[in-house]
Amino acid sequence: ILKLTSVRYIHIFTFIFCFGYITVFRTVYLLGLPKPPSFANAIQLLLTLKLVGLAFEIRDSVLAKKQISDNDQTIDDRTKLSIIKIPTVWEIFCYSYCFIGIMTGPHFTYSTYSHTMNRQSSSHIPTVRSAVSRLYSVPFLAAVFLSTQYLYPTEYVRSEEFYDQDFWYRLFYMVPTFIVFRTRMYIAWTLSESVCIMAGLGAYPKTVKSRPGLGPTVAVDLSATGGEVEYDFETIHNIDVWGADTLPTMREGMRCWNMTVQWWLANYIYKRVPVKAYRTSITMLVSAYWHGIHPGYYLTFMTVPLMVWAEDAMQAAFRTKLTPKSQYIYDWLAWFFRMRAFDYLSMGFLLLQADITLKYWGSIMFIGHVCTFLFIVIGTLATKVRGGAKMDRGTINKNS
Repeated sequence: ILKLTSVRYIHIFTFIFCFGYITVFRTVYLLGLPKPPSFANAIQLLLTLKLVGLAFEIRDSVLAKKQISDNDQTIDDRTKLSIIKIPTVWEIFCYSYCFIGIMTGPHFTYSTYSHTMNRQSSSHIPTVRSAVSRLYSVPFLAAVFLSTQYLYPTEYVRSEEFYDQDFWYRLFYMVPTFIVFRTRMYIAWTLSESVCIMAGLGAYPKTVKSRPGLGPTVAVDLSATGGEVEYDFETIHNIDVWGADTLPTMREGMRCWNMTVQWWLANYIYKRVPVKAYRTSITMLVSAYWHGIHPGYYLTFMTVPLMVWAEDAMQAAFRTKLTPKSQYIYDWLAWFFRMRAFDYLSMGFLLLQADITLKYWGSIMFIGHVCTFLFIVIGTLATKVRGGAKMDRGTINKNS
């Protein structure tokens, strides 16, 4: 597809093929074939991102070349940086099955891979120091993960004994469950980042202002090497633990989580949806489908747009009208509810089955959904009341 399809449709055909293939891959057991092991599914997840992303890279590169040839005016850095050398079949194969992060990520573009493979030397890049600096938090995270998993195993939620516990215990249980889940992911992503760093993948001079997943944002000469150049590995930075745990809003928290995949979703799905009103919902649907076919993923991801809506409604109705001190208090409350929302959503992600997820959510009176709808109603009504009051005051002033 990548070599034979017209550039105009290459991204569409590749997307359909890759997501269609991953569906067949995950459902072959229904035909009596052996169920693929989990590590093979992880490889397919990353392959899907790479190949669909490469199709977009090729398309964007061809369009950028055309724009440059047709336009004598100044071309911005983003257009210049989108141009790549169209890979051969062998180069596509090597990129797809590059051993670095093949099962754990982070996702990296063909452009980043090509820059790394064609770099003349990596001896001047401080890989060891950069890798070690990423690993400082791992012992603490591992201790939290092991102790919390021992005390609050996720499998306990599947047992009938769990539902004999009182409401407050069941409500509390989602908090340590999410701690187990996120510390496990923090450890995995931090270790995978360190592997990339040791291989020199994603190393760019700080002057190019790299972003996770995207790579350089400023077009400069990447051939400059030597001790005078300061490097970073922001391109393969996949998890911001501090931001994921402390930022007050869902949007900010999600941007710190699996950042290279977040960039892939934002750049190749969200920004490409022509109708803005549907962008978030379609992006969450694609994310759920990419993660798997289990209903729990869809129950989780399709609830996210509602919670973001509730957050925006409350922020527009109240936070923008507060003093700086009151905004500080509001942000702390927003952080508390945001973390509880993540706790609530994680249960669908972990329990996977629709009946078990709905059983747990039902046992705590669907509190996440109830609060979400309450915040939407309160925020919307408060905004309308304020808007009506302003209109009345304007009419009075005009008449007087």
